[in-house]
Amino acid sequence: MSERGGGRNILVEQVPNLPMEEQPTELVERKGVGHPDSICDAVAEAVSVELSRAYRDRFGKVLHHNIDKGLLVAGGASPALGGGTVDEPMRLIFGDRATYEYKGARVPVGEIAEATAKSWLRGHLRFVDPSRHVTFQNAIKPGSPELTDIFEREEVGANDTSAGVGYAPLSETEELVLAVERHLNSTAFKAAHPEAGEDIKVMGYRFGRNLTLTVALAFVDRFIAEEDVYFERKAAIQDRLRDFVGRQPHTMESVTIDINTLDDPSRGTAGMYLTVLGTSAEGGDCGQVGRGNRVNGVIAFNRPATTEAAAGKNPVSHVGKIYNVLSHEVAERIYLEVEGLREVTVYLCSQIGHPIDQPLVAAAQVILAEGVEMGDVRAEVAGVIDRELATIDRFVERLIQGEFKVW
Repeated sequence: MSERGGGRNILVEQVPNLPMEEQPTELVERKGVGHPDSICDAVAEAVSVELSRAYRDRFGKVLHHNIDKGLLVAGGASPALGGGTVDEPMRLIFGDRATYEYKGARVPVGEIAEATAKSWLRGHLRFVDPSRHVTFQNAIKPGSPELTDIFEREEVGANDTSAGVGYAPLSETEELVLAVERHLNSTAFKAAHPEAGEDIKVMGYRFGRNLTLTVALAFVDRFIAEEDVYFERKAAIQDRLRDFVGRQPHTMESVTIDINTLDDPSRGTAGMYLTVLGTSAEGGDCGQVGRGNRVNGVIAFNRPATTEAAAGKNPVSHVGKIYNVLSHEVAERIYLEVEGLREVTVYLCSQIGHPIDQPLVAAAQVILAEGVEMGDVRAEVAGVIDRELATIDRFVERLIQGEFKVW
């Protein structure tokens, strides 16, 4: 059924699905801050925020840019017990489009991108010195006339025909996977275990009410003097992680935690996950924008998702970013404000050139609690969607300021 608030095409429908918590199997992944894909997403988003600030400072508005193409090429390193060497720097390539000149004034896009990346790397990866361990390549080109012209119009419209999808609430598996990675990369954990690098990946597999967490954790070699020390520290981290998960609210019957399952004590340093800098990008794994976490922080394989890379996209006009983040925000608001819902999924689809507050369709699929009828909730759900679209300018301002972490 369609509810047309403010002339908007808003659909609200019931789906007969089981909530994620009751489905028999669930897979959820989280890539940590030092994972090469996360580095690419985080840097791309930081560059977009800084470019938006630069455009506003110079011209009073955000101009055309999309920095959602980027590649981190792995370098070369020789990890060793007690500390190895970095033999070849990583290469970070910035890509896609941006406005270099506007009304006769030039914007130093490449310089802003490199300075932003260096600042982010220094602030998030303890052992990476961007002046020694990373080289930078600017492949950002000027935008096409048609897309650039969108920003000259009285009302900036969508610069793509695209769809975003979000859901609420997070399942227990999603919450635990998020919590584990954030705990392992927290300041307190690093103080207790400086040998734990920032490159962490957590895969959660739930079958029924039994959860297995498989953790890949890069160890920093300078803190591992001997082979025995590696396995002792690994065991200590595993024990600490079990205690942490045990303190988290959940209804799992069992939680199994496995760390670095490729390890083999009989193979010397080749059987240990050792790094010099705490990230596999130093020599083992490349990264790319859009291959990391979705905008709510996880890769949930049982959930609907889009292939859009939100990080680095223009926060004013690119619905591949706006609608993907907003759909999760709207789903959360619906779930919190409307009684009688067990789960909510929101879809937003744009048409290029049309106002972003007037999507082609805004659809909510809801799973109802027992005894609740669609007539009890339809108008209220549609009202939340209409309200959030009507106030999308405030949401966009928060995107411009970088208030949302989209990786």
